[in-house]
Amino acid sequence: MRMSHLDICRWFHHHPVQLIRNEKEVSNYKKLPSRNNSHVYSWPKCQQNITANSTAGFSSLPKNIQDFLYYRHCRHFPMLLDLPDKCGGADKSREVFLLLVIKSSPVNYERREVLRKTWAKERWHKGVWIRRLFISGTSDVGYEKERLNKLLQLEQQEFGDILQWDFSDTFYNLTLKQILFLEWMERSCPKAHFLFNGDDDVFANTNNMVEYLQSLEGNDGSKHLFAGHLIQYVGPIRTVESKYFVPVQVHESNSYPPYCGGGGFLLSGFSAMVIYNMSSSIPILPIDDVYMGMCLAKAGLAPISHMGVKTAGLHISSLTSDAYNPCFFKDVLLVHRFLPSQIYLMWHRIKDPNLECGPSLT
Repeated sequence: MRMSHLDICRWFHHHPVQLIRNEKEVSNYKKLPSRNNSHVYSWPKCQQNITANSTAGFSSLPKNIQDFLYYRHCRHFPMLLDLPDKCGGADKSREVFLLLVIKSSPVNYERREVLRKTWAKERWHKGVWIRRLFISGTSDVGYEKERLNKLLQLEQQEFGDILQWDFSDTFYNLTLKQILFLEWMERSCPKAHFLFNGDDDVFANTNNMVEYLQSLEGNDGSKHLFAGHLIQYVGPIRTVESKYFVPVQVHESNSYPPYCGGGGFLLSGFSAMVIYNMSSSIPILPIDDVYMGMCLAKAGLAPISHMGVKTAGLHISSLTSDAYNPCFFKDVLLVHRFLPSQIYLMWHRIKDPNLECGPSLT
C-alpha cells in the first residue's frame, strides 16, 4: 500500500523531528485562475533582507554570495507555468511510477528536445508509467528574458512538461528550484511512487531505472530510498574562486552530511516528502545536493550508493577503447555529462537489438 499524506504526518509524529510552519506566509498565499482554468500559484514578491549586510565580513564577500544572503529567506515565488494535472491530479498521481524531474535553464532548448525523444520520453514500460517534467526559473533580462519565457510557453503548449517560477535560474538558486518543485509535488503529484531528479546534460537509462526500482523488495515508494553517487566525509569549499564556494557566513560547519551528487539520483515519493518537510526548518544552502543530504540527516535518514550512477563520469581504463562504446553504457543508470547529440546517438545505440558486448565491454 502507498503511504498516504496522513501516514507521513504520523511518521513525523513518532520521530524526534520538529517541523516549523510559517502561518503568516500561508495566510498570504493566493492562487490565481489561468487561461486554461487550472491554477497558477502566486505569492507576493519577496523583499530583500537588508539586515544581511550586517553579517560579519559581508562587504568582502563576492556579489553572488551577498545576493544569496539578501534573499536567502525567500522560499515562494510566482509560478509562470504550472501543470496541476500532470499526474492526473493529486488522487490519481499513484498511477505515476517514475517521475523524471529534470533541472533545465530556459536557454537549454536543444537539450530538452533531445531528452523528449530519448531517455525522458513519456511511455509505458514494464507495466508502469514514466512521466517527465522540466523545472526552470527565468534567465537574462529585458527583451531576451521575454523571448526565453515565450520559448518555454510554446514548449509548454506543445509538450505539457514545463514548470517555471519567476526567480533567477542561477547555480546558487538550484536549492530554491528543488524546494519549489517539492512544494508543487505535495500539491499536484503527492502519490508518485519514485522520482529521478537530475540535470539535462546527463545520459540516463530510464529503462534500467524502472527495472531497478521494481526489484526493490517491500518498497513501492512508500518507504525511504535515496540512491546515487554517494559523497561523504567532505565539507564546504572555502576557496573563493571555486564554483562551489561556500563561506562561513553561509555554512559555519566545516563538514557536510552524506549526500548524492546532484547530476542525478533516484528517490522514493516518501523520501521526497520527508525532504520537503525538513526543508521548512533548515536555512537554504546554495549547493542543492548537499542541502538535500542535510534534510535527510535531520530526519535521521541517509542516502545510499548505487554503482550504476556515474555523476563523475564513466572512467574507461583502456586508452585504446572507444570511450563511447555503447557496451559501456547499456547497464548503467546514469552518466554525467553528455552533449545533446551524444545523448541521441547513445540512446539509439544501446537499444540496437544487434548490439553484441563481450564480458570485457560491460
